Amino acid sequence: MPGCKTNCIEKPLSEGFGTLGNFVGRHHWCFFIIPLFVSAGLGGGFYFLKDREANGIEEQFTPVNGPAKDARLIVETYFPNNDSEFSRLRLYTEGTFVSLILSDTENVLSNNVFAKIVEMDQLVKDIKVATIGFNDICAMIAGECMTNSIFDIVKTADSESTPITYPFNGSIFTASEIGGVKLKPGSEQIESAKAIRLFYFLNDVNRTVNKMWLTEFINNISKIEDNEMSVSYFTSLSREEEFEKSTDSIIPLFSVTYTIAITFSIVSCMRLDCVRNKVWVATFGVLSAGLAVVSSFGLLLYCGMPFAMTVATAPFLILGIGVDDMFIMISCWQKSQVNHKVEDRMAETYKDAAVSITITTLTDALAFYIGLLTPFASVQSFCMYTGTAVVFCYLYNITFFGAFLAMNGRREESNRHWLTCMKVPEPSSAKYNTCSEGGYYDKDTGKEEPMPINNFFKNYYGPFLTKKLTKGFVMLLYAGYLAASIYGCFQMKEGIDLKQLATDGSYVGSYYDVEDQYFSEFGPNVMVVVTDTHFRYWDANSRDKLDACLHKFEDLTIDNRPLVAKNMTISWLNQYLTYGNATSLNLNDKRLFIDNLPTFFNFSPATQAFRQDVNFSVAEGHIYASRMFIQTVDIRTAIDEKDLLNEFRNTAQACPEALVVYHPAFIFFDQYAVIVSNTIQNIVVATVAMLVISLLLIPSPICSLWVTFAIASVIVGVAGFMALWDVNLDSVSMINLVICIGFSVDFSAHISYAFVTSKQPTADEKLIEAVFNLGYPIIQGALSTILGVVILSASESYIFRTFFKIMFLVILFGALHGVTFIPVFLTFFGKCSIQISDLKKDIDPSDASNPPVNMYANQRSNSRSSPNLNVSKYTTNEKVNNTFETDAQVNNEKWETGQ
Repeated sequence: MPGCKTNCIEKPLSEGFGTLGNFVGRHHWCFFIIPLFVSAGLGGGFYFLKDREANGIEEQFTPVNGPAKDARLIVETYFPNNDSEFSRLRLYTEGTFVSLILSDTENVLSNNVFAKIVEMDQLVKDIKVATIGFNDICAMIAGECMTNSIFDIVKTADSESTPITYPFNGSIFTASEIGGVKLKPGSEQIESAKAIRLFYFLNDVNRTVNKMWLTEFINNISKIEDNEMSVSYFTSLSREEEFEKSTDSIIPLFSVTYTIAITFSIVSCMRLDCVRNKVWVATFGVLSAGLAVVSSFGLLLYCGMPFAMTVATAPFLILGIGVDDMFIMISCWQKSQVNHKVEDRMAETYKDAAVSITITTLTDALAFYIGLLTPFASVQSFCMYTGTAVVFCYLYNITFFGAFLAMNGRREESNRHWLTCMKVPEPSSAKYNTCSEGGYYDKDTGKEEPMPINNFFKNYYGPFLTKKLTKGFVMLLYAGYLAASIYGCFQMKEGIDLKQLATDGSYVGSYYDVEDQYFSEFGPNVMVVVTDTHFRYWDANSRDKLDACLHKFEDLTIDNRPLVAKNMTISWLNQYLTYGNATSLNLNDKRLFIDNLPTFFNFSPATQAFRQDVNFSVAEGHIYASRMFIQTVDIRTAIDEKDLLNEFRNTAQACPEALVVYHPAFIFFDQYAVIVSNTIQNIVVATVAMLVISLLLIPSPICSLWVTFAIASVIVGVAGFMALWDVNLDSVSMINLVICIGFSVDFSAHISYAFVTSKQPTADEKLIEAVFNLGYPIIQGALSTILGVVILSASESYIFRTFFKIMFLVILFGALHGVTFIPVFLTFFGKCSIQISDLKKDIDPSDASNPPVNMYANQRSNSRSSPNLNVSKYTTNEKVNNTFETDAQVNNEKWETGQ
């Protein structure tokens, strides 16, 4: 790179961190105590947690600026709800209500069963809060409480002999209240039915009282349930209340997770040497991650950032990341010179580890902050909290944890026991009494003893991968992995099922299941709103064009299956024209058309409801907007919901009239319109950002190509296998796919760079060298992250189980690529690596600023960071026994000379 060495960014950072490490080593008490006070102060933000909780389903799991919300505003503006003339069909929200589904395996319309249903109806109406009952807060129709239409049809005790037709009984849409219907042969009359659905809507006068009454209903449901009949229930508050319980279900898991993390850290850092043992260091490393969560969350709570339920998964992930960074620090400390002063060892450690942690923080935090581009508030909240926690985790690792590492270093310097802090004699050889002697280190290298597991990768695993039979098997394994992943991608479903937001076993899930079983024959009754304020309703040609548009809606099909019911469109205009013909009115005249609207609306109870479908002014002689209703059919799956939304919007857009289609369910269907495009956008932006970081800090074009390959391969694998694992592409899984990119870079960049810059003469030897230096760090980093989230698999919430599933796939596939696929694939491209002759002619032996150093012998013990970018602190002609280490010196000279 003419004009700039490849370490032009890393070198000043490394030197700066070396200075910081020395300063922390000399003032460890300050850096240990100050973060504790900062955490205590910022932790006060948890006082506002209840105020910041954002558990609204619509608020968190629908697009912030979704088209359906704009359509709802239009409907709300032109057609505000009329509390005195309630109509469920015409609500622009779901309303405030209780719903019961009463089902029987035989016939709910039999006399004895229907009599029980009548009793249950009365029990619901008798529920009171203090002296306030249903009749005091009910939605009104013509001055009386709304009733369920089935009771208007069946007015006697003999329900079996009362003729009821389906799906309409006169003007009553019975299909919304009677399910599991069997019709009499050749007739629309019901012979039997298996379910009846009842609704109890409340007015919006006093929402506090309404909430209290709904809560009282839930508390008294046991009085309504019947042993002989299945009772499923639901309220307008149920989803959010059950959603909040999901958060409560994982609180007990925090203690289990931290216990697992501390145990794993202690085991990983355990040494038989009673002086070199890092038990307390591991414990405070986990504590450092905990402080990062407290500080970051507290700060954002102070700032008023909404706390979505998805954020509750963040501490588990941050714990894994924090433990990984701790391993880096400990590993680099162990590779520093034992005989140096503590502050000098800290400088060496920071030069090596802190830069690596910085790169890890950049990739992970950037991946999270890119997630802020999504239109889902739950994703934005998670990404903000988690990204900030990653930054605090980094800050506390180089301050609080670094300070404790220095304190522990002073204990080791004075050769004191890890538990009793009593001085113990130093052994003369590696064979010693682990209780009474300690402090042994390699006198030749001046460093602590290396971990034995590294030799496994050098002597067994690496050579095993170089065998032709093994390579063939790896190729077949990857082909199977890729085929299964691509197959899974084509099986992917979009959107989050609302019942999955409740915990397992919740009554909400039961209600949705019964509703799907008995009431899915007919779907939403969709509003078609004419928003053109200049539309000429009195003009026959204009009406014909509008009718043609409505017929286009009725003709909609999906895979040759009707999407809309024929001849069930509810249109005030058609009824008005029928009325005009019956009364000999000339409705082609604008003045007569508008002046006679009030008379038409008061003509009969059937026409009174149409008053809410037209926004007009007789005085001004103008119609501002109107609406019709189109009945959909057979909407059973998320794919059906997506197709319904797209087909209706496309049809409305194709019509020459200004039309808006809306139903309250469209608010949730909107996720289908943006989830795929937004996920792709985030992945592309994050991938480009990761590649820029890789090129800046690991400046090898070949390495960057392998980073790109790994990102694409891991994302395809995670996306495919998550679909096969029954995980939909929704706002929850979107979070993890973005995270996937950061972890893909961490696992792939350095194994590929280690290979392409290796100076071993053959590709197989390059493979062995690469896995020898990086195999164990990858496994250790993967295990620590998985252990941080594994407890979520036991959660009763779909959201938390989904988080575990995808994180498990991300780490599994990332590690598999790092230690198996990429090393083997690289052996087929051995010629792409840098040649030794190129190195020799590029190195100036007289240049004292570029001393030969051992890059991989000092590689930090973690896969989730960059190569050891600055290790010039080590002895320039250090004697090593491992041939890989000797050859790696040439490799590092190439790095340092900027070639």
